[in-house]
Amino acid sequence: MMNDYKGDLNEFALVVPVPVVLEKEQIHVGTKSLFEHLDAYSAPRLVEYFDGDPCRQIMYDGALRQMAPMAAVPESKGRGGARSLGVTIEAQYTVGEYDIVILSARESDGLETWLIQNGYRIPRGASRALQPYIRQNMKFFVARVNLKEQAKTGVTYLRPLQFAFESAKFMLPIRLGMVNARGPQDLVIYLLTKNGRVETTNYRTVKLPTGMDVPEYVKDRFSDFYRAMFGRQLEREDGQVVFTEYVWNMGWCDPCAADPLSLEELRDLGVFWLDGDAGGGIVPLPGRRVVAGGGPVPVILTRLHVRYTPETFPEDLVFQETQDHENFQGRYVLRHAWKGDPDACPAARAYFEEVQRRREEEARTLASLTGWDVAEIRTKMALKTSRRWWEDLWR
Repeated sequence: MMNDYKGDLNEFALVVPVPVVLEKEQIHVGTKSLFEHLDAYSAPRLVEYFDGDPCRQIMYDGALRQMAPMAAVPESKGRGGARSLGVTIEAQYTVGEYDIVILSARESDGLETWLIQNGYRIPRGASRALQPYIRQNMKFFVARVNLKEQAKTGVTYLRPLQFAFESAKFMLPIRLGMVNARGPQDLVIYLLTKNGRVETTNYRTVKLPTGMDVPEYVKDRFSDFYRAMFGRQLEREDGQVVFTEYVWNMGWCDPCAADPLSLEELRDLGVFWLDGDAGGGIVPLPGRRVVAGGGPVPVILTRLHVRYTPETFPEDLVFQETQDHENFQGRYVLRHAWKGDPDACPAARAYFEEVQRRREEEARTLASLTGWDVAEIRTKMALKTSRRWWEDLWR
């Protein structure tokens, strides 16, 4: 878990329900670079193609790697102490820059009172969010920042926390992240599994639109485009779906937004089932990359993106691993027109007429994906149109 937060570092705390009391060795402070590599490998991106000279009928293409910014995971704040009010302190550790307390509680009201009295900035009535976990006899993993230890790290951000445990339930608790939230929460989830794609069982899992041609100016506004596109798709689904952004075998990619993760990186992320012989020795093709020393490995990466509120996601996320190995990535295409003379040959004149039609379609596609005004899009594209005023009335 890598957290984004607002406020002073000394006010930050993380509260996560876990099924067991964790031993110190089950807790690890990870590295930000692992998340950055995962994001670069799997993030939605742009691809560029360049038209060739229509008089020579030669086409060639190129590729651009550009990724959307990593969405922030839910934020939580607070300060903790060691005081019992219907609460049992099961264990206490300092791991890296984090002071960790693992709690259990008999009643949600008592746990809420304890949290408030110990400086956690949660609203009254938070017991509603805590109660389901107490009924399931879950524990509460509470981590706050030890400022002295934080200073020793030499970094100004919060390093990710990793914890390992076994559980029959394949789920992610998200309801506590709403208690302290100011508006919708964005969460990107990377799931590494052995056999196939992961989907949610209690909410619909939907693939984002992909493969569309968009105007060239989107190259300089890709982050704006992606945010608008994601929000538009969410609105169309009434905000109650989980979006799939990427599914791929972690041993290779084709085309690649970034190098696949190494076997060592996968193990650092918690992939415990790999052995030294992972990979099938596949020879890379142009544009395809594989992990050092091999090809596909028994690790499938599923990247899910969810934006949630208490109203749209009243339940925690429950997952299942499928047997689906079909690759998927969010990618959007820029097609650059040939810059030659329109009168160079008869084929050139026909080509530029087709480019004009293509650009009009790109404008409409962008408007449909994002909700942006199609007239403004045409202006930004410097698109000449002979369309009559009434043709866009009811589109």
